Amino acid sequence: MMKNHFHLLQLDLYFTEYKFALLCLVSAFVVTLISIPPIISLVRKYKLYDKPNARKEHTMPIPTMGGIAIIAGMAASLFLWFPFSTEPALISFFFSVIILFGLGIMDDLKDLSAKYKFIIQIALALLIAISGIRITSFGGLFGIEEIPVQAQFTITVLAIVGITNAFNLIDGIDGLAGGLGFMSLITLGLFLIMNRDGNTALIAFALAGGILAFLYFNFNPAKIFMGDTGSLVLGFVVAVLSIRLLQVNGAAINPALPNAPVFITGVALIPVYDTLRVFLVRMWKGNSPFSPDKTHIHHLLTNQGYTHGFASKLICFIHGFILIEIYFLRNMRMEFQLLLLIGFMLFVTVMLKRLGKLLGKNERVHEVIKEYLG
Repeated sequence: MMKNHFHLLQLDLYFTEYKFALLCLVSAFVVTLISIPPIISLVRKYKLYDKPNARKEHTMPIPTMGGIAIIAGMAASLFLWFPFSTEPALISFFFSVIILFGLGIMDDLKDLSAKYKFIIQIALALLIAISGIRITSFGGLFGIEEIPVQAQFTITVLAIVGITNAFNLIDGIDGLAGGLGFMSLITLGLFLIMNRDGNTALIAFALAGGILAFLYFNFNPAKIFMGDTGSLVLGFVVAVLSIRLLQVNGAAINPALPNAPVFITGVALIPVYDTLRVFLVRMWKGNSPFSPDKTHIHHLLTNQGYTHGFASKLICFIHGFILIEIYFLRNMRMEFQLLLLIGFMLFVTVMLKRLGKLLGKNERVHEVIKEYLG
């Protein structure tokens, strides 16, 4: 038994329980890795570039639609290892992924109106909620346990649409959305297995494998972008699996997460917080929340002259810190944990905005950090 056991961050992991998860990850990684070069060639042949403009960070046209390779890797992996069934929730989920995949391709080829995309996303989120994957309880957060059925549907739709678009909006620099998504998916997969939902966990590991291979081509300088084809599906899968984890954790006899609602908030915290912050700042200035600008969390760094690589790695490091700390603080009162998360993100926002001035006082520290992360 000891040969198959590993202890990390107070988690007892038995390798035999993760066999198929690892197979899914490796299979998706291989398929995506070999798929991206021909996709790059096709994109260049038909000139399907993501062209630079005032709101984008890149200065040269870059091939897009890398999400095709990511989803291809995920699909091939699940075809090999996933135990498909006629369960309504599974059928609804895979149907929704296919629709979002097609929506992303159309949006990458020809920009679709935000209204049109929102309508489709709301419909798919509602389908997921009807199929049985929805937020039914706050697990004691703010003293709220079971919530009314109408509220379950409303909150679920808001959560799915919100997280889906948050990942789409944060996909602004090389490696950021993929890096955050990979870490979130691996975390979700681990805790789904720990809550005895290994089948659903395979979805997380399959998509994580595809993203890991994609990151090889996407880290600065990027050879290809995932585009809406990838970011919409990524955000949607993270949202649905987060709700699924909340459900199975709440139903477990020995739940792996005593603070599941707050922990799951941490899984998508940076994209969601950044989206809400940017929208509020724009409205405070009298602008539309959808008006383009350069105020996202990564812009706080790139506007100071830092590279995409530095900004992505630093923000991903912060994301990893949040995931680890929120697990270590799992026995603290959930309201305090949530307050700490909000306070921490406010602190991070201020620090990133002033990083240049803070590090400028010590050029040696400045150069070491940039060399390590840049």
